[in-house]
Amino acid sequence: MTITTLGEPRFDSPLRQHVRDDLRVPGTLLRERGAPPVVDEGFELAGPRAKLFFDPATVRAGIVTCGGLCPGINNVIRSLFLELHHAYGVAEILGFRDGYRGLDPARGRPPLRLTVDHVDKIHTEGGTMLGTSRGPVDTAIAVDRLIELGVNLLFTIGGDGTQRGGNDLFQEARRRGHPLAVVGIPKTIDNDVAFVSRTFGYLTAVEQAAHVLTCAHTEAHSVRNGISVVKLMGRDAGFIALGATLASQDVNFCLIPEIPFRLDGPGGFLAALKRRVLARNHALVVVAEGAGQDLLAGPGGQDASGNAKLADIGPFLRAQIEAYFKAEQTEATVRYIDPSYLVRSVRADAEDAILCDQFARHAVHAAMAGKTGLMIGLIHDEFIHVPIELLATQRKRVDPAGAGWRAVLSATGQPARFE
Repeated sequence: MTITTLGEPRFDSPLRQHVRDDLRVPGTLLRERGAPPVVDEGFELAGPRAKLFFDPATVRAGIVTCGGLCPGINNVIRSLFLELHHAYGVAEILGFRDGYRGLDPARGRPPLRLTVDHVDKIHTEGGTMLGTSRGPVDTAIAVDRLIELGVNLLFTIGGDGTQRGGNDLFQEARRRGHPLAVVGIPKTIDNDVAFVSRTFGYLTAVEQAAHVLTCAHTEAHSVRNGISVVKLMGRDAGFIALGATLASQDVNFCLIPEIPFRLDGPGGFLAALKRRVLARNHALVVVAEGAGQDLLAGPGGQDASGNAKLADIGPFLRAQIEAYFKAEQTEATVRYIDPSYLVRSVRADAEDAILCDQFARHAVHAAMAGKTGLMIGLIHDEFIHVPIELLATQRKRVDPAGAGWRAVLSATGQPARFE
C-alpha cells in the first residue's frame, strides 16, 4: 500500500484545503461478527497536499491517452489541464499524440503544447483529442524524449497495461536520476479495474447499450418468433452486459465471460431459448464479447495491447441459433446487432463527466506532491492512491454469487446455469 515519492516536498501549495498523508481508506468495510481481526493497512487518501515536490512555476507536464476509446477521455484531458493551469499555475502542459507511440520521435507526431483554446470544447465530444493507439513503447527511447522535453509530470489515461507501462517509465527515469511523477487515471469501458468501484465512461456505455436493447426488443417483438442477439463489449468481465440488462428490463438471456454455458442438451442455452420463444413468441439475447470462448476455436495470439485475441461469439451464436431452430423445424427470425463502437465513442453523460473531473484533479494533486508509480482508485466513495504493482495481483469480475448477477437472473428469468 506504500506510495513512492520522489523526495521531500519543499514548496507551499497554492490551494487552501489539504489532506494528510497518514489518512487511510480501509480496503474492506464488512466483517463477520466474531471474525478475527484483519490487518488492513488501508489505501492512502487522495487529495491536495500542503507541500509540493515540484515548483509550479518551472514544472512541465505531459498527458497521454492509450488503448480503446471510452466516453469521457476528453473530459479527463480538459480537467487535467484546467487543474494544472488554473489551480497550480503550471505554464507548460504537453499532449502526447497517438498513445505511447507519441513518446517515440521516430514513430509519433510531435506533442501539442496545450492551451485553453485547445481544451475549450473537447468535453462536448467523444473520443480523444490526442489520438490513441495500442501497444508499448521502447522505455529507454520514451524516457529520452521526456528528459529532452523536460517533462516531470506524466498523466497516463488507460487500462492496467497502460498503467504498468507508465510505471516502467518511472522506474527507468529513476535509474537515470530524472524526477518523473507518473500518475494513472484508470480507463476501461469494461469497468474491470481492481480497486476502482466504477471507471469513467461505464455508465454512459450502459445507457447507450440500453437504448440499443430497446430497439432490439422492438425488432424481436414485431415478428413471429423473433430473436434479437446483441453483442456488447466485455472481454473478461461482463459488467456492461449486466448493467445494460438491468437498465433495459427487456432482456431474456444474458451471457457473460464469468459464467460458462452449454449450447446443446435439454439444459443448454438453445433448448431454453426455444422454450422461451414458444411461450412468448420472441426473445432478446445479450452476449458479452468474451463469453463462450470455450465453444469456438479462437484465432490465437495476442493483440497489440497484449490481450489474448478473441473469437467472435456474436456471429457464431447467431449461426448456432438459426441452425438449431431449423433442425427443430421451428420458425424463427434472428436479428444480430453489434453496437460496440457506437457505444464507446459517444460523449460522457453528466454523471461520468463529474467522475472524469474528480479522477483528473486527484491525479494532479498526487503528481504535484511528487507521488509516482500510482493510479487513482475509487473505493467506498473515496478516491485513493493505488500502487501500480497492486494492479497485477487481481482483476475485477462479475461475482456469480453476487447481488448484481442475482438481479440479472430475476430480471431475465433465465436459469442460473446452462448445463
